[in-house]
Amino acid sequence: MREFFESRQISIYFAAVILAAAIAAVVPGTTVLESAVNPSLALMLFVTFLQVPLADLGRAFTRVRFFGALLITNFVLVPLLVAVLVQLLPADPMVLLGVLLVLLTPCIDYVVTFSHLGRADARLLLASTPALLIVQMLLLPVYLGLFLGRNATGLVQLGPFIHAFVWLIAVPLVLAGLVQIWAARSRAGEWVFTKLGLLPVPATALVLFVVIAAVVPQLGTATDSVLRVIPIYIAFAVVAPVLGWLTGRLFRLDAPAARAIAFSAGTRNSLVVLPLALAVPGAIPVLPAIIVAQTLVELVSELAYVRLIPKLPA
Repeated sequence: MREFFESRQISIYFAAVILAAAIAAVVPGTTVLESAVNPSLALMLFVTFLQVPLADLGRAFTRVRFFGALLITNFVLVPLLVAVLVQLLPADPMVLLGVLLVLLTPCIDYVVTFSHLGRADARLLLASTPALLIVQMLLLPVYLGLFLGRNATGLVQLGPFIHAFVWLIAVPLVLAGLVQIWAARSRAGEWVFTKLGLLPVPATALVLFVVIAAVVPQLGTATDSVLRVIPIYIAFAVVAPVLGWLTGRLFRLDAPAARAIAFSAGTRNSLVVLPLALAVPGAIPVLPAIIVAQTLVELVSELAYVRLIPKLPA
């Protein structure tokens, strides 16, 4: 069942989006689903973090060249690329914040599945995901301060931001680690862990459904912003994997490892940062619309990645 979900996840996600949009268009009052966004996000993040090998955190550091290429790509080259791309955005701090939140945070979940389909070294990428999550959460406030300047204080209020991080990221992460420890020590824990392993794709589809259904009735004020960021997302989807692959070759990684860097560069952590976006006063509908737009562009991009990245020269 898990293989079924993972192999068809793009179709499942788009089906959830289309169904939610259709329901929101004909059924009044779907904005009440705003209250379900955070619980569904908490569930999604919990089952997502379950797939992150937290016990193997130290393993990423044993592959120094790979980990170095991964960090330089995601936290030096990608921010430089983002700095260039955001010059094309309108002078709207809320739009800029949405783009920054999603493009500055590398994916830690389905990038592993897509990298495997694209003949990359998914095991190396999987071993690096705990460290990747920690580094991005430490650096994200720094980057937001650099890019937003004085606007950062008004948009990212510390109290709600910390509350969202603690309850929707830190707590699910700790619970996932406890379940992993339980699974390693007990058959009952292993059974629970295995069953929960079926949920990442359905839980992600649920989040997309709830967010789309809640936002679509309010989308009128966000449509212009979404249309302006889509070209930015497309440009990022084209350039970022090339930067990742070139960095992998510069670090003299083998072809599968270089492909993994390319997948990581092009795949972002959109739904993981969504709770942080929703903590911003007045976030709805602009911020969730901007973030989900990137998710949809990215899912289409992944179809191209799994076909094109394996063809990059070894």
